[in-house]
Amino acid sequence: MVDATTKFFEDLDGRGYEPLLEKTSGTLRFDLHEGAQTTHWLLRIDRGRLHVSQEDQEADSVIQTSPKLFEDLATGREHGLAALLRGDMTVTGDPRLVVQVERIFPSPPDTQGPRRHYRREVH
Repeated sequence: MVDATTKFFEDLDGRGYEPLLEKTSGTLRFDLHEGAQTTHWLLRIDRGRLHVSQEDQEADSVIQTSPKLFEDLATGREHGLAALLRGDMTVTGDPRLVVQVERIFPSPPDTQGPRRHYRREVH
């Protein structure tokens, strides 16, 4: 069985394009620390086009947290910006990228409708 974190990143990579990030470009690395072991997930965004790998490469922003907290983020049981404000995760680099990417995380399981409302402008 695949864990929630792996499923989250595989789904992002398989999606290929995310309209919520159509104005976003950059790289975001997630470092998930558990004891002496760190798992890396690298998310590349090019105007909404997504590519995920497990490379430990330099990134525009780096989020460091525990695997448990990230699993809660990936399943919607936790909110990323709240965890950041509590100090349960740290960010180095460009914080704007973190705020933009936070929008693609799932809503809490008990939510009655979309947590975020996405609306395209009609021209």
